[in-house]
Amino acid sequence: MSFTVGEHSVQPLRRILRMYLHGWGLAALTEGATLALSELVTNVVRHVPDRRCAVLILRTPGGLRVEVTDGSTELPAKPTGPGELAEDGRGLLLVEATSDRWGVTVLPERAGKTIWFECDDDRYA
Repeated sequence: MSFTVGEHSVQPLRRILRMYLHGWGLAALTEGATLALSELVTNVVRHVPDRRCAVLILRTPGGLRVEVTDGSTELPAKPTGPGELAEDGRGLLLVEATSDRWGVTVLPERAGKTIWFECDDDRYA
């Protein structure tokens, strides 16, 4: 489903992800996964002009995969960390810290990209 996000969109999306994780028996992934999702959606709010995105939450054999797709061709910079006094710039560092893998896929069929992350269920590691 594609929709326009705003400052108040993060909390409902976190609740939806939490509901899926608990239903799938993956409650242990909740804290990290909801933080990573929050950061990706916040990046859409801040950096995508029309603020449109699609969020896909997938149960994988080993855990969870979340994808956030938008129409912007601007690719994220490699996370290096903000300056000490910076108020932002930590989003992808947090995604990196709270997930097992993350990456960016450029959409071949149209303008845009998908930023995704995966969290492993340690019971299957």
